[in-house]
Amino acid sequence: MSDDPTNSSATDGGRRAFLKTSLALGFALAVQPVSAQTITTSSDGLVAGEVQVPSLGVDIPAYRAMPSGPGPFPVMLVIQEIFGVHEHIKDVCRRFAKLGYYAIAPELYARQGDPSTADIQKIVTEIVPNVPDAQVMADLDNTVAFAKASGGGDTARLGATGFCWGGRIIWLYAAHKKDLKAAVAFYGILGGKASPTSTLKPQNPLDIVSTIKTPVLGLYGGKDDNIPAALIEQMRAGLSRAKSPAEIVVYPDTPHGFFADYRPSYHKAAAEDAWARAQGWFKQYGVV
Repeated sequence: MSDDPTNSSATDGGRRAFLKTSLALGFALAVQPVSAQTITTSSDGLVAGEVQVPSLGVDIPAYRAMPSGPGPFPVMLVIQEIFGVHEHIKDVCRRFAKLGYYAIAPELYARQGDPSTADIQKIVTEIVPNVPDAQVMADLDNTVAFAKASGGGDTARLGATGFCWGGRIIWLYAAHKKDLKAAVAFYGILGGKASPTSTLKPQNPLDIVSTIKTPVLGLYGGKDDNIPAALIEQMRAGLSRAKSPAEIVVYPDTPHGFFADYRPSYHKAAAEDAWARAQGWFKQYGVV
């Protein structure tokens, strides 16, 4: 059992498994110190805070924000960066809530580790590689079900957005969730290590591009060291061949993580344009 009271252990088929039961307070350790330009969105006029989402036999923590007035509201899944659901992701939820959405961000690493207290090396080598895509799809589905059951969310108007690690998940979820009306992927990985025989990551977005029929807006940086321009062009070509409504926008001379206002990678002009495009995309496809 962990000495951290926010964590507990569960047994899965005789194997002791980690379970994170509460969200991080503040920003993840791996991103400290945060930038002075960090955006902070007030919770005034909102119902905002931590909730527990039942999924696959456990309760996973999630951050939810929605207007305090009568609903139901269109639902926005907010999918975490590699650092988990820390203060930046919570703030993004509040930004969507201010626009009239029921925004919810489940902690998708809850069974594998606590990214809020880990250094980047541990996150990359010990936590992220052990998070199965199938588990993530189920947790997102169950988060949608929670939003509907809670009475505040109108899941007939379902959108999703994700950043970095979550940007990759957006492409996969768009292929998985047929009633997802629209999605926006911020600099999500498109290729890399995946194997059809793997129970963890059997496919990457480029492998399933022909099946993506959901309108997905991909937002990428032209100077992203993690995502080569050649892969972005392959994704574009695949979407075109599939006659998908998805589109990709690339911001020249812009790095990975350009929307993350709490980090040095923040690129204000690109971030503001991307935020405006995202709002327009969701409005265009009826997630309002």
